[in-house]
Formats: sequence, C-alpha cells, structure tokens
Amino acid sequence: MAGTAGTPGTPRVLRAMNDRTALDLLLEHGPLSRTRIGKLTGLSKPTASQLLARLEAAGLVLAGGTTEGRPGPNAQLYEVNPAAAHAAGLDVTPRRIRAAVADITGRTVGHYELPAPGRRSATPVVQQVTDAVDGAVKAAGLSRSDVHRLVIGTPGAFDPNTGRLRYASHLPGWHSPTLLDELAAALPMPFEYENDVNLVALAEQRLGAARDHTDFVLLWNQEGLGAALVLGGRLHRGWTGGAGEVGFLPVPGTPLVRQVTKANSGGFQELAGSQSVPRIAHELDIADIPQGPYTETAATLLERAAAAPDDDTPHRRLLQTYATRLATGLASLVSVLDPELVVLSGTGLTSGGEVLRTLVQAELEELAAPRPRLVLGDVREHPVLRGALESALATTRDEVFDTSR
Repeated sequence: MAGTAGTPGTPRVLRAMNDRTALDLLLEHGPLSRTRIGKLTGLSKPTASQLLARLEAAGLVLAGGTTEGRPGPNAQLYEVNPAAAHAAGLDVTPRRIRAAVADITGRTVGHYELPAPGRRSATPVVQQVTDAVDGAVKAAGLSRSDVHRLVIGTPGAFDPNTGRLRYASHLPGWHSPTLLDELAAALPMPFEYENDVNLVALAEQRLGAARDHTDFVLLWNQEGLGAALVLGGRLHRGWTGGAGEVGFLPVPGTPLVRQVTKANSGGFQELAGSQSVPRIAHELDIADIPQGPYTETAATLLERAAAAPDDDTPHRRLLQTYATRLATGLASLVSVLDPELVVLSGTGLTSGGEVLRTLVQAELEELAAPRPRLVLGDVREHPVLRGALESALATTRDEVFDTSR
C-alpha cells in the first residue's frame, strides 16, 4: 500500500532526494550536462531530463553554455542559479564589524566594513549590526529582503541558558540580556550567532585543511587565543557555549590567574597569546622590534624568524621558545580529546609557517601521548567571516533546495 505524500519511499520524497543530490553535484563540480548528471546520480536520461526541467521551473538551476571540443553535438550545460537565494555573515571584533553577502553558490557578492565606535559611544549594538548588514547588502546590489539568513560571529559565546554573551568582556555593548530579542526585532531575516573560532573551524572543515576530518581541534591565535573542538563531525560548544575557551587554561610557566572571566585573561593566553611574542623578542635582545598593535608585531616577528637563516640564533630561539609554549597548552587539549588533526590558524600561528608548525609538532610529541598531525589552516582571508557565510549558506540551501514541500 502506497504511503501518503511526504513519507519516506514515496515518489515525492525520492524526487526531492534526487533533486538535492543533483544540486549538490552542481555546487561541487560547476556546470554539468544532462548526461553527466545522469551518470553521477545513476539516473536514466529521461529521469535526469525531468529532474532538470523541474529544477529549472523552480528557479533553482539555469541552462548556461554548451560543451565544446568533444566529439558529437554540443550538450547543454546546467548550473545552480546564483540568484536563488542569498545569505549574510558578520565578523564582530572590538575594533570593527565586517559584513558580507554571498549568493547560494557561495560566491561573495557584497562586502562592507564598519569601524566599531569607541567604548563610550552611544551607538547601540543593534544599529551597528543593521548598518553593517545594510552596507554589505547595498554593495551586493540587493535589498534586505533578498537575504535569506544571517550568521553573526563574535568572540566568546552566547549562553544558550541565559541568552547573554559570556567570555568576551572586551566586546562593549554586547552583554545586554535583551540583545538577542532586540536583534530579532530589528532584522528582517532569521539570524543565528556563533563563536568566532568555531566559525573558523567550520570554514576549515568545509573548504580548507580539515576537509574529510570528523575529529579535530583548531587552535586560533589572533587578538586572543582560543580553540574549536569538532567531535564526530559536529562542533562541541559545551553547556554554556564555553568549550574551547583555552585562553583561560592554567598552564605551567605563568602565575595561576583567578577570576579569569572578569580579568579576561588566563594562563595559556599569557603564555602563548600573540602578545607574548614581542616579550620573548625583548628577552632575547632581538633588534628592530616593530611598533604597533601586538597582533601585527607578532606576525612580523614570526615571519622574520621563520625566514632567518639557521645560524641566526636569537630568531631561532624565538621560534623554539614560542613553539614550546604553544605545545604546553596543546598537550592538555590532545591528552583529553585525542583528535585526529590539529589545525593552527590565525596570524599568531600561520605567520611562522611550516618552520613553526614543525617545531610545535616535535614539542607536542614529547609532551603528550596522543600524536595528532598538525597542519596550518588553509582559509587565510577573513576566516571568521567565511565561516559565518558557510554556516548561513548551509541552512539556506537546506531550506531552498527542499523540493518535497
């Protein structure tokens, strides 16, 4: 007896499954012919033709160019319609809000950066967010109503039990208990929020060094030191959203810091955060230490040290000292989690390149029983923002590509 429409195994559900498979293949491979889609999905030519006609009528695919340079007649090529939906992402830091809009294929079509007002500014956070979104939407030549979903990435994490931002006292204006409700009232599209380092891990999992890995740790070192934990293919956020806040991790080599959430400081951050690199350089009497924000200073020092010849002892000692400090905190993480992979990301880690990665790998193998492989992150350009877009796009595609409704 046939089931009702919408139940597993019915023609409607099977069609929807085939539709989604074809759309995912078009996203992965780019324009494909009907014959190629049929081969990749295992569908017959008539069924593949019906599928493409259905998706074209729904506005999800477009008939584009034709195959050339092959024997026989040219074949029509099909591709996902970029205008089928759009998603937006925000990367929020104390210094600025970076916004972007992407079409459903993942191509960024609008970008905008809004300098964050000072700590004493009267500009409400809600207005900052809407101004940033509007700037990116305008740059894309769209309107707010064209954006299907927004994902906001911030330091710290919104506690799912209270709705308040935790672990980010350095982000002024974002700690109101009513902020999420205010944002929901002001934004015309659904939105989600996520920890910034978790979004970097998502970007690496989908586009970068962690592709095809379901158990990995991402260590991030930019303005702050943090980690993202992916276990069984899913982000592990913890009960209050604080999983991975390793900047607070007590480690040997620094004083035991109490009430770290109030001081926004902690052992591992003191030991191996970006601000520790200039201090190490001073201790080693390295000349020409650049002035400026400590993240930029650290990146410059690490780049110089990685490029220095082997006999340049102070620079090699800088890298070795820093590698030992990084491995000290990582040893606790890998001893508890035993991940398959550790991804090093953020300019405080990637600026040292393969030289620093190799040193950290060697140190870690001496300090911890598990020996995961260490790799440098591949997503270097605005990784938090890229992760926010990927998160927003994943949900958008699930909703827009669902042809069973």
